[in-house]
Amino acid sequence: IVGPSGCGKSTLLNVAAGLLVPTSGRVIAGSAELAGLNRRATYLFQQDALLPWKNVRDNVTLGLTLAGVGRTEACRRADAWLARVGLTTFAAHYPAQLSGGMRKRVAMAQHWIIDRELLLMDEPFSALDVHTRQRMESELLGLWEGSERSTDRVAPHDRKTVLFVTHDLEEAITLADEVVVLSAGPASRIVARHPVTLDRPRDVMELRTTPAFIDLYRTVWGVLRSEVVKSQMNAEVRRG
Repeated sequence: IVGPSGCGKSTLLNVAAGLLVPTSGRVIAGSAELAGLNRRATYLFQQDALLPWKNVRDNVTLGLTLAGVGRTEACRRADAWLARVGLTTFAAHYPAQLSGGMRKRVAMAQHWIIDRELLLMDEPFSALDVHTRQRMESELLGLWEGSERSTDRVAPHDRKTVLFVTHDLEEAITLADEVVVLSAGPASRIVARHPVTLDRPRDVMELRTTPAFIDLYRTVWGVLRSEVVKSQMNAEVRRG
């Protein structure tokens, strides 16, 4: 999901998570109307929610522990996920001892290990430098497609649904199967939906230079740019 600042992208995620009740319409999770928190989803915010007094392994096991999984089994699963995100040797470290990119990998493992159907992501990589950000995008694609370290690949029908909010159009196209563009607020609405038919698996480092990527970027940016301009004009009017 992309759109101008203040158009309601994060609000949509909060509604999908069941943290906000929509003022009109309904939210359908699976085949049922959502009432209360969405138990099918996990939510990865812009700022990670790692507990500073717990080490990496204990942060990753947190969701399993709260769900009643025994300590031994929770640690076994956590260690498997730490191996998948390349953090096995940092299992006993604390969040303050990690880089920003490492903290994001811990947060992704923390959410993926719970194995929910839907992963909500609200600009999770926006605070990272460009190189670390690309590394995290690659990590996310690798987790979604199935670990490169495993001989097993995840079948397309078993992959999680990821609802991803970003201000970065390049990031949206790189990751997505579909880019949804929201209009400038107030009363924001969907103004365009663009399918992304670029081949998978995708090389984050090389994809942005391909003609197909550039053509799609120009098409989506043509729509998004006009909404950004409208948003800026509306802000100027409100300032008087």
